[in-house]
Amino acid sequence: MTASHLLVPVPIPDRVAALIGSCIPPHILQAEFDADRAAREVRRFRGPLLGVEDQADREQALADLARANKVLAAHHPRLPVLPGSPF
Repeated sequence: MTASHLLVPVPIPDRVAALIGSCIPPHILQAEFDADRAAREVRRFRGPLLGVEDQADREQALADLARANKVLAAHHPRLPVLPGSPF
């Protein structure tokens, strides 16, 4: 039995990552990239004193994240990206 919180992340060689990526449909890969980018944008706009433009940008990033997560969740329920997650 393994404890997942004790596992050390191991880098995946580029050829292995390309092989894994070739097995995933292109629209799912694109949604994963979009979700990751949107999650980083959401994390960038934190804090209670955001200006009006920053709030609008954060809302747009949240909408992009929700759109990408909808595609990911339709493919597999454990794929959606959370704004605070390290993945």
